[in-house]
Amino acid sequence: MSKPLKQIHLAAHFPGVNNTTVWSDPKAGSHIEFSSFTHFAQTAERAKFDFLFLAEGLRLREQDGKIYDLDVVGRPDTFTILAALAAVTEHLGLTGTINSTFNEPYEVARQFASLDHLSDGRSAWNVVTSWDAFTGENFRRGGFLPQSERYSRAKEFLATTHELLDSWHGDEILADKASGTFLSDAKAGAFVHRGQHFDIEGQFNVPRSPQGRPVIFQAGDSDEGREFAAADADAIFSRYSTLDEGRAFYTDVKNRLAKYGRGHDQLLILPAATFVLGDTDAEAEEIAHEVRRQQVSGATAIKHLEFVWNRDLSGYDPDGPLPDVDPDVGESHISKGRAQVRMYRDPLATAREWREQAAANNWSIRDLVIETGSRQAFVGSPATVAETINDFVQADASDGFILVPHITPGGLDSFADTVVPLLQERGVFREDYTGPTLRDHLGLAHPDAEPKARRAAS
Repeated sequence: MSKPLKQIHLAAHFPGVNNTTVWSDPKAGSHIEFSSFTHFAQTAERAKFDFLFLAEGLRLREQDGKIYDLDVVGRPDTFTILAALAAVTEHLGLTGTINSTFNEPYEVARQFASLDHLSDGRSAWNVVTSWDAFTGENFRRGGFLPQSERYSRAKEFLATTHELLDSWHGDEILADKASGTFLSDAKAGAFVHRGQHFDIEGQFNVPRSPQGRPVIFQAGDSDEGREFAAADADAIFSRYSTLDEGRAFYTDVKNRLAKYGRGHDQLLILPAATFVLGDTDAEAEEIAHEVRRQQVSGATAIKHLEFVWNRDLSGYDPDGPLPDVDPDVGESHISKGRAQVRMYRDPLATAREWREQAAANNWSIRDLVIETGSRQAFVGSPATVAETINDFVQADASDGFILVPHITPGGLDSFADTVVPLLQERGVFREDYTGPTLRDHLGLAHPDAEPKARRAAS
């Protein structure tokens, strides 16, 4: 008997300020005007996507003491945008990255409960920790938590937020409504939490929302991050771009669920992916090559190399060979607020590896950055891209993808018009929404439907 086809989950990432966008394209628009967010979100909803995703930037990034050039448009507030998008969409999930290091559970619980009410149950929270003192300076808390304590705080932050949201529990309040008793008599919203990071008690003032709690996303790839996701998240992002790497990550994370009393379908694996479409595979390859050259200018390539070398490399030719000098492994760093700094934990080893790759392939600095910096990408005709996406999901290398177009806000349009219908024809993607909430879109149970033992453990 053949295995039933898995249903594919698709989402869209509004790129924000980064070098994914081809800014030189005349179709590239604003990343801060609301019309851009509206167009992007409504296209995703027209295509029946699960959700829209917004990343977060808490401080403008710097390079060698100067504001990074892609950050000049700023970083608008996540909750403000998602609340506004709730008014111009009806079904699309609304996912935002909110930091657990520089916020407080009561504040975040109120914001997500309010967003869930405003959107009729479409909110989701990507729980992250902050990793650097540079960002912390904006909050006067720079560098006060090592990595182990950041995850400890994040776990307690999430648990405390759940306690606040669950303080208006459905069973108790429904009984009071049925008997005609005032809600105040039921002590709805009362909470007490005593812990290592939070010592709070009081009255939570937002009633139980349609989803009960927001859908929880997690982005960490470390062992701590994978455990955090297995214990508490509904979905985890993945950075793995090949089928074999994706299957290994998928298997590892899914196998961690049992110890927390969870089944494989209770945590989704969703890598980010770019895409380039053409009438033929050959045309798409040509377009993709040009897109990557536009995304990584010579100046961008040099700046990327500086992340690893921790030196001013402005005197080097981006179309020439890699520097002979080794990276500076001192404590201070030329780049501040850049996630890439974390990715290269052993810069000397990374430099050796890159030199070997460049020599073997006759790559210049710019070639190397283009080849090593690209994420999961689908390139081809609509039929090829639809087939490749389906192959990844059916092979258990992912449960779907979060798509990142290279043009904002209209870059998602072609995918919605050409690839989605092909996935629908295969019977692996919905033709319409079947429920009102994001949990319905993702096939996740409502928290009130979970076993009480599982709720208590969470």
